[in-house]
Amino acid sequence: MMGMTYDIVAGYDGSPGSAQAVRWAAREALARGTTLTVCLAWRPGHMELASQPPTWELAGQDGKKILACGLPYAEWVLGAGRVHAEFVGGPAAQVLCERSRAAEMVVIGSRGHGKLPGLRLGSVSWQVAGHASGRVVIVGGRWRPVNQAPGSVVVGVDGSAASQAALTFAFEEAALRDVPLEALCALADAPGRLGELRLIEDDFNHVMACEEKKHPDVAVVRKVAVGTPRPALLNAAAESQMLITGCRGRGGFEGMNLGSVAQAVLHHSPCPVGIVHPPGCHLGQGWDDAADGGSTIRSDAVVALAWAIDAATGRGDTEEAARLASLQGAELNRWLEAHGYPRPRKDAPGSHVN
Repeated sequence: MMGMTYDIVAGYDGSPGSAQAVRWAAREALARGTTLTVCLAWRPGHMELASQPPTWELAGQDGKKILACGLPYAEWVLGAGRVHAEFVGGPAAQVLCERSRAAEMVVIGSRGHGKLPGLRLGSVSWQVAGHASGRVVIVGGRWRPVNQAPGSVVVGVDGSAASQAALTFAFEEAALRDVPLEALCALADAPGRLGELRLIEDDFNHVMACEEKKHPDVAVVRKVAVGTPRPALLNAAAESQMLITGCRGRGGFEGMNLGSVAQAVLHHSPCPVGIVHPPGCHLGQGWDDAADGGSTIRSDAVVALAWAIDAATGRGDTEEAARLASLQGAELNRWLEAHGYPRPRKDAPGSHVN
């Protein structure tokens, strides 16, 4: 891949979720006037077959046939000359994360061929959302193609660097769709800053005023929520066509590639979610390995802790909310284990999968 650049990359594995992602990505590429690379990463499940090259070759041929099935719709939308097929050996999450470094954005379905029932977000989608560079779109739930049915674009704004990058992306998406941009600022993001509500709101209005001058053709609706961002963003997403947030906000827990807000919307959003990793975003140092490198705390555990903080804030127990938000190290481990999220053994098979 040395020296290669991409416009939009869509991960495809033949699953309904990946087909939905390719359709979304094709419409996005059409609106942006760019190309689309449909990428299928192939890693045989049984490494002992290495001594049987014909078996590997047959498996590779099957993979190419699967990839070919993902191209017709994209070629119909964009024309064959703007659609590229890429068949790559390696773990899917790692391959897509590598390509994200040279891509305008990576698009992936919320679930692939995973065999665990009930999961709203597959392990590959989770790893790409947490470890990719730049812009990642997770396509799940309902979605509206560019320039078709109405529905605003929603973005969370908290003044962080990731939030600023997300805001830029959100203005682009709203302009492409010719729909309003709904910018939401939650005043009780981190309980330790509850006394700074006026400053947070003033910062929000200043940032929005500056950005609105750069995008005079986009109608903007500013919303300030008195509460935590997770329910506010999910409520706003109910009638939107896309929800965008930065990978991390100003608060959160140490050792996470994705903040608790990003994790919550990935798991619960009813529409496609855009996650933006700005340049210089550092990988966390938590429990679970992902994408064959880096790590995050288990996603379901972080969401549970985030909702516990929200519940404490909602009942006015700011002291308990602040205590939960400050947990780290051994204290954080004890809380997680007490609530049914034991630390996975490093030697456990698949311990990196949520």
